[in-house]
Amino acid sequence: MLQTLLDQFLQNSGLELLAVVLAVAYLLLAVKENDYCWHAAFFSTLIFLYLFWQVRLYMESALQIFYLAMAVYGWQQWRQETDNKPRLAIQRWSWLRHGLVVSCVLLLSGISGLLLSHYTDAQLPYLDAFTTWASIVTTYMVTQKVLENWAYWLLIDSVSIYLYLDRALYFTALLFLIYILIIAYGWSTWRQRYSQQSVADSARR
Repeated sequence: MLQTLLDQFLQNSGLELLAVVLAVAYLLLAVKENDYCWHAAFFSTLIFLYLFWQVRLYMESALQIFYLAMAVYGWQQWRQETDNKPRLAIQRWSWLRHGLVVSCVLLLSGISGLLLSHYTDAQLPYLDAFTTWASIVTTYMVTQKVLENWAYWLLIDSVSIYLYLDRALYFTALLFLIYILIIAYGWSTWRQRYSQQSVADSARR
């Protein structure tokens, strides 16, 4: 059994490993609020789009197309301040807004999972649908620098690890394990910066 798992792990493509490296670079740069994180995200996403289609994770494949658009949008939102546009600051959403978002994600995941299970050969359709819709919302949160995005990613990435192990995407599963470690650091870092922003805003008033 262990030998089989090892053989499958070693057979993973170099493309997957490259996508993992770029994805880790994206998250580390995002923690530092570095605009170049979106460049790493764009090229990582291109590779994952191909890989997920090959293993019949169709919702995950569709998600990568959204990620490509968000990489461009996120770069535009995060660009350094200019005379006409201040640098985007970290913000928070209300509990009501989070409740509405979570409800919509669960509803859309249930509908999408049902359709996938009936009309396609998709694997783990409900989990595939959940990680897709939740990631759509959370990626948008990142482009807007919403602090709570880190909590969302913690749940999404935990579910994704199981999904990718089931599909024998071992490098990708390892990537999401690394993500969970970086998420803790990112959440702590952004909370500290948000507090500093709040103090600075109060002082200006």
